[in-house]
Amino acid sequence: MIPSDEDGDEIGDDESDYGFDDQSADIFQPSSKCSQINFVILSEAEIRQRQEQSITSVATVLSVPRIDAVILLRHFKWSVSRVNEEWFADEQRVRRSVGLLERPTSQSIPMAIEPTCGICFELRSVDRMKAPAFCNHSFCDICWTGYMHTAITDGPGCLTLRCPDPPCGAAIGDDMIMSLVSEEDRNKYMRFLLRSYVEDNRKAKWCPAPGCEFAVEFVPGSGSYDIVCKCGHYFCWNCLEEAHRPVDCETVAKWILKNSAESENMNWILANSKPCPKCKRPIEKNLGCMHITCTPPCKFDFCWLCLGPWSEHGERTGGFYACNRYEAAKQEGVYDEAERRREMAKNSLERYTHYYERWATNESSKTKAISDLQQMQTVQIEKLSDKQCQPVSQLKFVTEAWIQIVECRRVLKWTYAYGYYLPEMEQAKAQFFEYLQGEAEAGLERLHLCAEKDLQIFLEGDSPNAAFNEFRTRLAGLTSVTKTYFENLVRALENGLSDVGNSRSGKGASSKASGSSKGKSGKIRILGGGGGGGGGSRNGNGGSSRGGDDHWSCDNCTFVNANGATACSVCNRVRPTAAF
Repeated sequence: MIPSDEDGDEIGDDESDYGFDDQSADIFQPSSKCSQINFVILSEAEIRQRQEQSITSVATVLSVPRIDAVILLRHFKWSVSRVNEEWFADEQRVRRSVGLLERPTSQSIPMAIEPTCGICFELRSVDRMKAPAFCNHSFCDICWTGYMHTAITDGPGCLTLRCPDPPCGAAIGDDMIMSLVSEEDRNKYMRFLLRSYVEDNRKAKWCPAPGCEFAVEFVPGSGSYDIVCKCGHYFCWNCLEEAHRPVDCETVAKWILKNSAESENMNWILANSKPCPKCKRPIEKNLGCMHITCTPPCKFDFCWLCLGPWSEHGERTGGFYACNRYEAAKQEGVYDEAERRREMAKNSLERYTHYYERWATNESSKTKAISDLQQMQTVQIEKLSDKQCQPVSQLKFVTEAWIQIVECRRVLKWTYAYGYYLPEMEQAKAQFFEYLQGEAEAGLERLHLCAEKDLQIFLEGDSPNAAFNEFRTRLAGLTSVTKTYFENLVRALENGLSDVGNSRSGKGASSKASGSSKGKSGKIRILGGGGGGGGGSRNGNGGSSRGGDDHWSCDNCTFVNANGATACSVCNRVRPTAAF
């Protein structure tokens, strides 16, 4: 709560300046993201250093004690410029608002008199009576310690502690708090003070990874919201969920809620069960005849098809595996609404299951890839260096391939959430999305196979393998091509697949996101002039064809080259003669 002065004026908080300086982050940026670094990772030591710099600056410019500078900065959310602006505009109003009252003149208390504490009403010696720096309200050290301990236990509100005398609004400086509380409370208080530098700031947030103590300063309006902390955690600055580019935060929130909600359970029950006609409990039938007996205590016998009592059924109604009554009623439309609802629920469940299973599979693959990457960086890279007699610095292409695999698995995982919420009536966009997703996934599988399986040959050998340089070229080429595939996919989805509408106009406009257009035949065609990923077309039956009049695909690394090129731009393999 922001305190007001006696004239009703209130000092507000300005969030236009936060006292942070831009710094470069020495961390790895995933290849599918913008190359521009738009965030800074801060350790606790760096945050504490910035705090001290701000405190020193305010104390020097305003000619106030350090304790006063801390109280001012805490009130104005550590904004140095805001403190200076408000102070020089109306110093007295600021003092009243933040509790920096004029320091009172000291009043000597006769040594023979034992003052009474205003809280516990006990007689205390003079040396045990304490008063804040900005007022003369003295209380005993025991009551002060209890008051401060309670405030610190309650949370960060202790940073704006005021004099316990009800009419007084004098601030209590951290020097007094540090001198009276226990070591444990001192550590808590300093922790709250440190964290306030980040938590009061819209340009900074703590990394949401469990146990991580790094903070992130973000530069708005530049690049994506994806953040990579020094602890290795990828997260979205806007919603603090796992990094989910190219899917927006709203879609991610809906998808996570759907995965955790009971709606799909109800859909499954509706699609795969029927209620008992007597007790209404849902019953699933997976095998056997149409004679159903409900579980105790109901024990009602009924027909699964028409839900009528089984006592009214027999050979004349179709026996155990059919029901004439149901067929007759169905012809009359009696069960149309119930069947329609059940069919809709079944279709909805099947569609959700399709996307969720693939989303979860890629999440598992990503987790495994992260484990493999860590194993490669800590153990395998040294082993590979010894086996192939090559310095570790020459083997960066292997770790780069695994880093690309991890990032592509993350992107591919979230494309399934995107696909689930893609409107079904937009068939052209759906087909274009599935084509781009399929091409990207195929490229990723080739890269993953090469990095995982083909590499084992060189790790298990006893001597340097002459084919290692060819493997290097192939893996580096696949890494580059896969990166291109996913950059195309990410750009297309972030643009809302808007190029589909442009291509349907018949003008053959090229895709800004992925260099694609729709030909007159209705097939999607990737142009190879700009090095786009995975050229070719995919027809309605899911088949694909590579090559064309304006491009050719390398058999070694699958890169799509311009038709005039005689060698692959990535791996330098000469174009087959038959392809000319």
